[in-house]
Amino acid sequence: MRIAVDAMGGDFAPLEIVRGAEAAARGLDLEVILVGDEEKISAALGSPPSLPVVHASETIQMDEQPVLAVRRKPGASIVKAVQLVRDGQADAVVSAGHTGATLAASFLHLGRIPGIERPAILSIIPNEKSQTVLVDVGANVDCKPTHLLQFGVMGAMYARKVLGVTCPRVGLLNIGEEASKGNELTCAAYPLFERAPFRFVGNVEGRDLFNGRVDVVVCDGFTGNIVLKTGEGLVVALGNAIKKEIATNWMNRMFLLISAFSLKSIRQRFDYTEYGGAPLLGVNGVVVVSHGSSRAKEVKNAIRVAGEAVRNNLVEAIASGINETLTKGAETANG
Repeated sequence: MRIAVDAMGGDFAPLEIVRGAEAAARGLDLEVILVGDEEKISAALGSPPSLPVVHASETIQMDEQPVLAVRRKPGASIVKAVQLVRDGQADAVVSAGHTGATLAASFLHLGRIPGIERPAILSIIPNEKSQTVLVDVGANVDCKPTHLLQFGVMGAMYARKVLGVTCPRVGLLNIGEEASKGNELTCAAYPLFERAPFRFVGNVEGRDLFNGRVDVVVCDGFTGNIVLKTGEGLVVALGNAIKKEIATNWMNRMFLLISAFSLKSIRQRFDYTEYGGAPLLGVNGVVVVSHGSSRAKEVKNAIRVAGEAVRNNLVEAIASGINETLTKGAETANG
């Protein structure tokens, strides 16, 4: 298995990207190909180079308009990394760079899975029992009811194939559990979810992301991105508050020593860097988007996420699920 990594994407590229890629190549059963400025990557790799490098003469900056940049910069690192997947020279691509450019390059060079109207970004959120899949978290600000239905299918397939959930429970994020609650989008999506080929448990609220009641939560990308960033910020704020409280007196520090193992385990579970990256679902290839602020640890975990998606044939599973949805929809329309 070969994973192409955009070595120039991210706030700390290429050094942290290279370090994460090297860690993944050492610790995971896969190959890593670095794509980017060969001179800068070689300086980070050292001599002799530990990983193969595909030279890319250009980089897409965060302030560039993504679609235009992808078209105007065919030699950009993210474009060349995606093309490696398109041409069969890599099985997946990972980037911590411009998310819009990653989406645009994937859409242009890989295309969509037949039946998918809008690709979506998925994120994993830890809950009291295991994990919750949240989709979409930023690819689509404005959505139609059919888009949410497709997000539900893709999220359910990811939970089943990659996370090993036998029959994922899918919920529609809303302001209340009643079917009549919500805005025009969620009210129109609800009956579509009731007829979908997955286990729909109805509307769910924000707290259900963390209590384990549901395996997959579906929403538009505007809402999902706010939810995701709010959760990440809350975890960081709570961690800082605990550190300050522990530092106030010796009794708190003694408690820390006694409970250090448990606190470390809890912190690890809710640390978003452990989850690495967010898969871009719906394009005809495995693409994983990582945080722009990713360090080596996150890059390694993003590569792991990409490898898991490839091993579990995620693209084929989503294509099968969407085909089943379309077939069932046609049968319902025909009576």
